[in-house]
Amino acid sequence: MATSEADIVILGAGHNGLVCAFHLARAGLKVTVLERRHVVGGAAVTEEFHPGFRNSTASYTVSLLRPEIIREMELARHGLRIVERRLGNFLPLPDGQYLAAGPGRTATEVAKFSTRDAERLAAYEDRLETVATVLRELVLRAPPNLTDAGWRAALPELIEAGRLGRRLGGLDTTGRRDVMDLFTKSAGDWLDGWFESDPVKALFGFDSVVGNYASPYTPGSAYVLLHHVFGEVNGRKGAWGHAIGGMGAITQAMAKACAEAGVEIRLDAPVAEVLTERGRAVGAVTEAGDVVRARAVVSNLHPRLLFSKVDAAAVPADFAERIGRYASGSGTFRMNVALSELPRFASLPEAGDHLTAGIIIAPSLAYMDRAHAQARLDGWSREPIVEMLIPSTLDDTLAPPGQHVASLFCQHVAPELPNGLAWEDCRESVADLMIETVDRYAPGFKASVIGRLALGPADLEARFGLVGGDIFHGRLTLDQLFSARPVLGHGDYRMPVPGLYLCGSGAHPGGGVTGAPGRNAAMAVLADRRRKRF
Repeated sequence: MATSEADIVILGAGHNGLVCAFHLARAGLKVTVLERRHVVGGAAVTEEFHPGFRNSTASYTVSLLRPEIIREMELARHGLRIVERRLGNFLPLPDGQYLAAGPGRTATEVAKFSTRDAERLAAYEDRLETVATVLRELVLRAPPNLTDAGWRAALPELIEAGRLGRRLGGLDTTGRRDVMDLFTKSAGDWLDGWFESDPVKALFGFDSVVGNYASPYTPGSAYVLLHHVFGEVNGRKGAWGHAIGGMGAITQAMAKACAEAGVEIRLDAPVAEVLTERGRAVGAVTEAGDVVRARAVVSNLHPRLLFSKVDAAAVPADFAERIGRYASGSGTFRMNVALSELPRFASLPEAGDHLTAGIIIAPSLAYMDRAHAQARLDGWSREPIVEMLIPSTLDDTLAPPGQHVASLFCQHVAPELPNGLAWEDCRESVADLMIETVDRYAPGFKASVIGRLALGPADLEARFGLVGGDIFHGRLTLDQLFSARPVLGHGDYRMPVPGLYLCGSGAHPGGGVTGAPGRNAAMAVLADRRRKRF
C-alpha cells in the first residue's frame, strides 16, 4: 500500500478518460489515471481472440471520433491511420436481391426498389444533415445547466441557453419541425413518412437500434438514428471507416499523446473507493489499498458504477435515487470470428467492395420490430439483427495471409434473461444462432469459422463496465440527453459531490467513440481551476 499525490486523478483509461487526461496535463496539471484492466482503451481495444487473429473486442468502427480531438492530440503523429470503407453499407435480402449504399451509388441502388424513394433520397439526406450540422456544433459544448445556486451561477447558463436558442432559431420552420420529430418520434414513423420500400427503410432504420434495446417504432428511436450520422472520416461527413490495427490503435495513440504530455497511467489498478473528506472528493483508493490524493477526481466510469464507489452520505438523496433508476441496458451481443476464407453472399457471391461495408442482416423495419418483441418475451430473437464487418479486407495486420476476421454486432438480446436463465449458460447457443443467421445469407459462412469470441450483455458488463451491456453508458432517451445527462442539474460534468466530475459516455453528448465527453469535462475542470474552486 502506498500514498501518492496528483492534481487530478482520473478513474478509467477508456478513450474519454485519455482525452480528458491529455487536456488537463497539457494545461500544466499533474494527472494520474487509474485503469482496472491490463490495457488502456476501455471498450476501444484490439486484442487477440484466436491464435494469430486480432480484432476490436467491443467498439468496432470509426466515425464519431471528433476531428478536433484527432488534431489536438496529434493522433496521426502517434500512429493512428483511419481508412474509409470502400462501400458504406450492404443489405443482402432473403429473395436474392441486395441494396448497396455508398458515394455516387445509393440513389441508383434505391431506384431498384422504388423510383419514388430514389427521387426523395437527396431531400431526405439534406434535411437530416441540416439537423445533424446544428447538433454537431453542440457536441463539444457543455449544455445549459439547471442551477438553483443564485443569479451569478444562473447567468452563464442563461447565456448558453440563449446561444442555443439563436442557433436553433437560425433553422427555417422545416428545420425546427425536423428537430422536434427527430427528438420525439420513432425512427419507423420518421422513415415511413419519407419512403415506401422496405429495404430502403431498413438501410436507414438499422442505425436506430444500434446499441438500443428498442423497436425502430419505439418513440425516441429517431434520435438514436440521428446520433449515428454526426460523424465523419477524414473530412467526409457521415462516412464510416476503420482504424488500421483496430480500435485499440485509437486509444494506443491517445496513450502516447498522454505520456508525452506527462500523464501517469497505472494499469491493473481497479478503484475501490472515491475518497471523500468533509463532503468533497479528494482522491481514490485502489483495491490494493493504494491511495492517490488529488485536488479533484474525474470519472470515466458508468454513472451507476461511479456512485457505487462514493460514500452515500456525501451524495444528495434525490440525486442518488435518480442515479439508481438511471436506465442502462442494450440488446447487444458482440462476437469476433476467425475465418478461413471470405464469405460468399447468395445475392452477390464474388469478392468486392461490399465486403468492406457494414453488412446489415435485417431486411425490414418489421423484421427489427419482431426481433425486439421476441427478445423481450424469450430473451433473444430467433431472427436477430446482425451487422457484420470484415476489417481484414481493409487491414492485413489483423489475420494471417489469406484468412480474415469478422466483427458481428448483434441485436436483439435481453440484458437480463427471463425465466431464471443466465447468460453464462446461454451464450454459446446464442452465438451459434448468430453464425447460422449469417450463414442463411452467405452459405458456407458457418463452415469457414475457425475460432470465435462471444460476449453477451453480462460479459460486456464484467469486462468493460458496460452496465446491462449498454455501449452508450445509459440509454439515449429524451430524459437522459443533453442537460439531463446523467441527471438534470448536473449536465455540466460537475457531479453533486464537490471536486467530482464525470467525463465518460454517461455525460453529454453520450456514447460512441467520440472523445467529446472527455474533452468537455476537461474544460469544466479547467474553468473551475481558473475560478479557484479547487
